[in-house]
Amino acid sequence: MQTKVKTAEEIAAMREGGRMLAEVHRQIRLMLAPDVTGLAVAQMAAKELKAMGAEAAFKGYNGFPDVICISVNDEVVHGIPNDIPFQQGDLIGFDFGVRYKGLITDGAISLFAGKAPNAQAEVLSRTTRESLQAGIAVIRDGVTTGDIGAAIQTVLEAGNYGIVRELVGHGVGHHVHEDPDIPNYGKAGKGATLRAGMTVAIEPMSTLGQPGVLIDSDGWTIRTRDGSLSAHFEHTVLVTEDGAEILTTL
Repeated sequence: MQTKVKTAEEIAAMREGGRMLAEVHRQIRLMLAPDVTGLAVAQMAAKELKAMGAEAAFKGYNGFPDVICISVNDEVVHGIPNDIPFQQGDLIGFDFGVRYKGLITDGAISLFAGKAPNAQAEVLSRTTRESLQAGIAVIRDGVTTGDIGAAIQTVLEAGNYGIVRELVGHGVGHHVHEDPDIPNYGKAGKGATLRAGMTVAIEPMSTLGQPGVLIDSDGWTIRTRDGSLSAHFEHTVLVTEDGAEILTTL
């Protein structure tokens, strides 16, 4: 399904859902530490979201078994929460989706359990977050998906990071994944054109090594093929006439 220009009422619902998503991410930041488990984080997220009057968009989506994707170290995305305690220095991605009044927002953060294990890991995380900001900075009415991808690619390639190509950003709103795909690489001026009122999820995923990925035997967890560390950041944004409004923020 092609992402649609949203009505004022739909945008208002996505703003509120995005605020709820950001609040859950804030709570994750507060509780995250070595020895915390992914299951504990998932239980907290489900409880907080229910109290706020929204639903987890990922639970049951194509059969996904939990409310949040939690991916550790070389796991890029779609990790299933488990009872294995996080270790000091783990780099963990928390990808979360919220459905509120029928509209969906999608966002991800990567955080260290305790302190970063080394400067290399810290810079990977910071640069991936900066590449997300660079992609959002070029968004406006008439931007192309290639414009966004090129901006992200420039930042990540400057750091010599692997850019995961099999996984991309996308339209979002009425469904978790809508067209168009928004790769984290591309050529300026190429690709689909976005219009004011559309909502899209921008989500760079990078690695310290090669960009290749594989799917675990659980059928969900996607990890780097070479075992290298990975980082993932994502915001849902509203395209405006002269820029972008980040919806998944407090």
